[in-house]
Amino acid sequence: MSASGFRVGTKFWPALPGLRWLLGLLLGLQAARCPAFYLPGLAPVNFCEANRETAACKSSVALYVNRLDSVESVLPYGYNTFDFCQDYGKKNPSVNLGQVLFGEKITSSPYQFSFNKTETCTKVCVKSYDTANEDQNKKLAFLKKGIELNYQHHWIIDNMPVIWCWDMENGKKYCTPGFPIGCFITKSGTPKDACIISSEFNKNNTFYLFNHVAITITYHTESETNWDIARLVAARVDPKSYKHSEENYLTCNGPPMEIPGEYTDRLNITYTYSVKLEKSKNIKWASRWDYILESMPHTNIQWFSIMNSFVIVLFLSGMVAMIILRTLHRDIVRYNLMSVSEDNQGEFGWKLVHGDVFRPPRNGMLLSVFLGQGIQVLIMTSITLFLACLGFLSPANRGALMICTVVLWVLLGTPAGYVSATMYKTFKGVAWKRNFLLMALLCPGIVFADLFIMNLILWVEGSSAAMSFGTLIGILAMWFGISVPLTYFGAHFGRKKKFRFPVHTNQIPRVIPQQTFFTKPLLGMIIGGILPFGCIFIQLFFILNSIWSHQIYVMFGFLFLVFIILLITCSEATVLLCYFNLCAEDYHWSWRAFFTGSFTAVYLFMYAVYYFFSKLQITGVASTILYFGYTMIMVLIFFLFTGTVGFFSCFWFVTKIYSVVKVD
Repeated sequence: MSASGFRVGTKFWPALPGLRWLLGLLLGLQAARCPAFYLPGLAPVNFCEANRETAACKSSVALYVNRLDSVESVLPYGYNTFDFCQDYGKKNPSVNLGQVLFGEKITSSPYQFSFNKTETCTKVCVKSYDTANEDQNKKLAFLKKGIELNYQHHWIIDNMPVIWCWDMENGKKYCTPGFPIGCFITKSGTPKDACIISSEFNKNNTFYLFNHVAITITYHTESETNWDIARLVAARVDPKSYKHSEENYLTCNGPPMEIPGEYTDRLNITYTYSVKLEKSKNIKWASRWDYILESMPHTNIQWFSIMNSFVIVLFLSGMVAMIILRTLHRDIVRYNLMSVSEDNQGEFGWKLVHGDVFRPPRNGMLLSVFLGQGIQVLIMTSITLFLACLGFLSPANRGALMICTVVLWVLLGTPAGYVSATMYKTFKGVAWKRNFLLMALLCPGIVFADLFIMNLILWVEGSSAAMSFGTLIGILAMWFGISVPLTYFGAHFGRKKKFRFPVHTNQIPRVIPQQTFFTKPLLGMIIGGILPFGCIFIQLFFILNSIWSHQIYVMFGFLFLVFIILLITCSEATVLLCYFNLCAEDYHWSWRAFFTGSFTAVYLFMYAVYYFFSKLQITGVASTILYFGYTMIMVLIFFLFTGTVGFFSCFWFVTKIYSVVKVD
């Protein structure tokens, strides 16, 4: 399959001009005659008519099919799992690890077109079902179940998703990168899903199958001199339902293809298609993905609401920073002006706990493991989002986002092991080998066990998203063959280092006075997680939509901005609460700082539960388990890196304030 649809510096994926120039220069040094710089595997494909076909120009337009999915079920199924027309040639394109982990099953289809050749009501195949035949009856029942759960086709032409558009009641056009198998009228006469778009679908307890597709392919000629060479820039489909009475005389009109809910007779289904090509002078190949974004209203984020939230977050962050800086400045000046001859009774506030503030926390090994994993996730997320902003991980490069994430996680074992061992040594730990084993196995083991259980469920349900045994072995090989040795390498050097504190720790711990209700740990965590979550929940809605409602997510620039805001607000909220606790003479700040930052993950889980019950129509025990199983992985990752940001912000803050105050 050709993989085109993206070029650095295009309108759809804006790149930094300086970076584009530098990359182009470096490439030009090795290939001076290269006309443009394209990311690997994403170069455009030229098309022409059959009588003009050459090595640089193709005449056949291939249509590939991907897995089918539904908003009512988390279980995707391959195209060949349903009893559709199949391409027995099986020219399946190669897939990468990212596509395998996402459960994509791209295969060739029997729909083959010639460039600039219009076809009308062409037969693809005929499927027959006899209810007396057990195998055929099962296939028909599975097809009806797919219609009832509104499973969607996902077709690909020239690496572009084929979209389906229809007019809504308000006069606007709604488009989606997929189209349904069919629709269903309930026993009570209620039309479900696509049945609302036509009055012909009106019989109770009846399934209507979309057995005809009208495909419109738009192309653009790149130059006036080579007007016969074109590049595809858009692909749309209009699914129809026709009951073809005569196989040898197809007209593609008349009554819809009905499948009664209690069907007991023999049934023949004829699949047909029509295709036409249109020339466009306005859409260029470099911006051909724009039509998908502009036609999908759920991707048009309300920028006014986002900017309003952005201003509020900046205002609150500024207030927090101002309060901390002014109050701290006053405290430090007052402490340093105190007479050296004053006894300890003259001390007050956070200076009183200077001999205990750097006391090693309880369960320091577990905390150091969390911090190492958090650093690993934080760096991985930062680099991935940065590359996505530059356009290297565009949707046209299928699986690239997951590949980048997995590769970075594997290679970042060294800094994770180094940070974990260093913090463990700082906490006066001596069992560094045990710390290394926990660092290398604990959190990755939890994620792998979760994925393994989810994969078992997918395998039992016969879903195409189930990973093969070889894929699982490959993941284990990357984990134990690359990540674990790199973690050991980092831990070996990190165990020799530790942070030096500006004050000494007393041998006898200071008694912590009775705390008020407002300085209780749980209340601080609840309050500390609100502000960071408040700056991400709008973007979180679109991320969950892209995952569970199968929408294309492309707003990586704004996501990177929100990610930076999240880090800032998480740091400031944790530092502010840490300061209040120190003023209350509570020096157990280590775990509290971690949990204050990571409590945002609790709000993330609560929002995921709300999204499940209010926005999705998922049914079935297996789909519910899969939803919350994958959600728990997201929550764990979020828990680790937000907690790590909170801890190190507080660690820097505490080290800084006690280094500038005079202590006897």
